[in-house]
Amino acid sequence: MTKRSMKHWATLAVIGMVAVGPYITFAQGGAEEKQPSLYDRLGGLAPISVVVSDFIDALMPDAVLNANPAIDAARKRVPAAYLKYHVTAMVCQATGGSCQYHGREMKESHAHLNITGREWDRMVTLFEEVLAKHKVPEKETQELLDIIGSTKADIVVSHQE
Repeated sequence: MTKRSMKHWATLAVIGMVAVGPYITFAQGGAEEKQPSLYDRLGGLAPISVVVSDFIDALMPDAVLNANPAIDAARKRVPAAYLKYHVTAMVCQATGGSCQYHGREMKESHAHLNITGREWDRMVTLFEEVLAKHKVPEKETQELLDIIGSTKADIVVSHQE
């Protein structure tokens, strides 16, 4: 996976998951600790898809985001189910799961939306609220926020507030 691809799927990652708590696996023949992937610590595809669904459901009607005419138009044009499918695949791949994201790069898919820093911050707040609702542990929440943060430069194209 290229660094560019990783940034693309990571953002909509924005996007939310349920953690089942960290666990430790032991390597064959010894007591060597191996940290499971973020994907595994989040519980895999089923809980990831539930949280992504809740996240998209929170984004779609948000008044702050939809005050941007380009975002509002995109929300009306792109079905929520389609967005949920792509975001779930991105989060799955970004966190170490076996899914493959096949959508456009973050910069390409967001350039026409003229997203501001304020709108970015609102999206992050909604994401954090969904993660808290699903009781995602602090460590996994921070890892997800770091993944999303790595895509900010490709998504925020307007510095108007």
